[in-house]
Amino acid sequence: MSTDFQAGRVALGSRLRELRTEAGLNGRGLAERLGWQPSKVSRLETGKQTATVDDLEAWANAAGADGEAADLKSRLRGLESQQRSWRRQLSAGHRGVQEKYVAEYRATATVRGYEATVIPGLFQTPAYARHLLIHNADLMDSPRDTDAAVNARMKRQEVLYEAGRRFHVLLWEGALHALVCPRDVMAAQLDRLAGLIGLSSVSLGVLPLGASIALTPKHGFWIFDDRRVIVEIISTELQLESDDDVALYRRVWDRLNKGAVYGPQAHRLIGRARASLNRL
Repeated sequence: MSTDFQAGRVALGSRLRELRTEAGLNGRGLAERLGWQPSKVSRLETGKQTATVDDLEAWANAAGADGEAADLKSRLRGLESQQRSWRRQLSAGHRGVQEKYVAEYRATATVRGYEATVIPGLFQTPAYARHLLIHNADLMDSPRDTDAAVNARMKRQEVLYEAGRRFHVLLWEGALHALVCPRDVMAAQLDRLAGLIGLSSVSLGVLPLGASIALTPKHGFWIFDDRRVIVEIISTELQLESDDDVALYRRVWDRLNKGAVYGPQAHRLIGRARASLNRL
């Protein structure tokens, strides 16, 4: 996977290799000093494995470079800020993750987002959010602090009504039909979504099923002030900050936007999904 995280892991491995060679050690010799398998030394140096803090301290000590330990650990902290395991983030429950996003949105003036399978958290009703959070807690086997997490997610939505903020959000039509909750909860969620059309801070576009698009929408993503992209996958949250990555995701958003409909047309698609609930 070619990401800022992987590039940083390779760079950290290169620095570890430099310290080893400066100490006059080959990989097997360092492994013997550390009591490791030689394959672990190789994996760390080639960026195929992420070092722990203990690994870095032991490496610096074995290479006679104790003074380099702080720099190595600083590099590792940089990596961890770019790729965050959901299991680790959710170890104490969902509330902390939701509060993190409150701070992220409040530090941002312009947000561009795309979702393919779910109504975005910014637009969710408490009941819809509750079902999603319960499903995710079950999947991740994480503590169920659902009430606190729902409250924090609703707190995030206050930014929709703050002056000087803009939210340009694209939604694949299929997300309007994904029943991740009971039908009455979904109906209320679709009513909430329809009510956001026309809000001065929100530009909501829907990509209709069958629309002509220039690429396949593979996953959701969010762009914050054209400086950072956050991508959520099943196991991990990725934060991409390189100019190339941000520019790439902005091009993807722009191309998807060309196939989206807004205003009355978007309202009709939401209404069609709402009507289909009564036919099920």
